[in-house]
Amino acid sequence: MVDIELARIPAGTVTLHDARRETRRVVELQPFEIGVFAVTQEQLAEILGDTGEEHPHPRRPATGISWQRAIRFCNAASEWEGLDPAYSFDGEDVTWHVDVDGYRLPTEAEWEYACRAGSSGPHYGPLAEVAWTAADGSRAPRDVGGRMPNLFGLFDTLGNVWEWCWDLLDPLRYDEYRVLRGGGYADDAWNVRASVRRGGSPRMHHEDLGFRVARGAFDGPDAQGWSAAADRERAADDGPLPPGWTPRR
Repeated sequence: MVDIELARIPAGTVTLHDARRETRRVVELQPFEIGVFAVTQEQLAEILGDTGEEHPHPRRPATGISWQRAIRFCNAASEWEGLDPAYSFDGEDVTWHVDVDGYRLPTEAEWEYACRAGSSGPHYGPLAEVAWTAADGSRAPRDVGGRMPNLFGLFDTLGNVWEWCWDLLDPLRYDEYRVLRGGGYADDAWNVRASVRRGGSPRMHHEDLGFRVARGAFDGPDAQGWSAAADRERAADDGPLPPGWTPRR
């Protein structure tokens, strides 16, 4: 089996900034693990049982992957290694069992904390040294690990491909959209920043969109900056739209 290399991330705090809502919140995180690299085409093919014919570049990030498929990869990787799956399904509704230590997607807070690795600016190093962006003229993702890592030893958390997170973007304005982070190979420096957040439908897939996995179990029902109760509260919010907000519907 192709190993999934994980880095141990220490406990700490991260401040999440929602520019559209003009809000900030501080999240306290317990230790967790996260992929050193984005999941590759080779790993996707092996764990999900693909033939590999559609994945001719084994060390490139797996792209064209919907959030739903990323979730199923996590469960399959858990079962492959004899771990309890972190997710259960009711149709397309997904439940995260936060007390289970199987593979999963990182929460948005985990992702940003791991990306920053103690840095406070928009990038954890000179962008040309740590990220593949539009400035490189790439027409496709590059092999993982081709730029310098951050101080946690993680590669490509900025640039190369956007990465799915577990969290909902905004359940009132954007319904089921899930958070994307990190920027991609075709994005300029403004979009390739540690704090930039985007979103997409859980069935959406795109050539510059991939994911990396995380692990870590916690006492429930909420964990690592994510709260089901907060999601329900945000979905029921009847306040005015923030300035400049474009609703999905």
